[in-house]
Amino acid sequence: MDPLHLAEEVGIRVFGLTNRTVVLAGGASGIGRAAARRFAELGADVVVLDIQPAMAQETVAAVEGYGRRGRFIETDVTRFEDVKRAVESVLGDFGRLDVLVNAVGWNEHSFFVQQTPEFWHKVMAINFWGQVHASRAVLDHMIERRQGVIVTVASDAGRVGTNGETLYAAAKGAVIAFTKSLAREVTRFGVRVNCVCPGPTDTPLLRAATSHQPKIVQTMLNLIPMKRTARPEEPADAIVFLASEAASYITGQTLSVNGGLNML
Repeated sequence: MDPLHLAEEVGIRVFGLTNRTVVLAGGASGIGRAAARRFAELGADVVVLDIQPAMAQETVAAVEGYGRRGRFIETDVTRFEDVKRAVESVLGDFGRLDVLVNAVGWNEHSFFVQQTPEFWHKVMAINFWGQVHASRAVLDHMIERRQGVIVTVASDAGRVGTNGETLYAAAKGAVIAFTKSLAREVTRFGVRVNCVCPGPTDTPLLRAATSHQPKIVQTMLNLIPMKRTARPEEPADAIVFLASEAASYITGQTLSVNGGLNML
């Protein structure tokens, strides 16, 4: 075997994701899609839970392009019964569930005093309760097998707060606290739980949230030492690392991927 192929094979073994089943909530685009591609590249099968069929099917096609099994299940993560149904379907089809990635996110940039209670509840339902629902739905299976990994996706907004994203920051802060507390509860069952906090990332969510205020992105760039937003693949790589055997002794941790924006 030539050195390049040997290095690739060793790298795949280090991550230990070959033939694992990954459920990726929010994999239709952005960071979620980038993570799906990376999981498939490392030998995992990927099930995408999302409410955007056309875009989610594109992610599935990308997974299958690596020779892995891909599947889309239309799922509203704000509804616990919907998520439970999806997880039951995954177990029936794949027979196992090794990794859950909670990558669902949504926001619109506006100030707290301008928002309605309906907006508050929507932000919390998608960004926080969606992660709670998905985590609870997979835990019975993981605890029974005494193995499994959950990776939540929060935001640096949840660590330090951010102007114009108060409810979003509150939801992501709740995700961080949820991650740490859940890790303390389930580590004894062989289940690891960690959190990735992306900084500003070039995704459809960021573009949509800031489309009516173009100066916001330039302000972000001025504050980031690396002077650019992240590519979706960069926080995705952190997600895959924490989901893999390369992170087998890591649980209850929060990893920022932010170009140095906040150094905590």
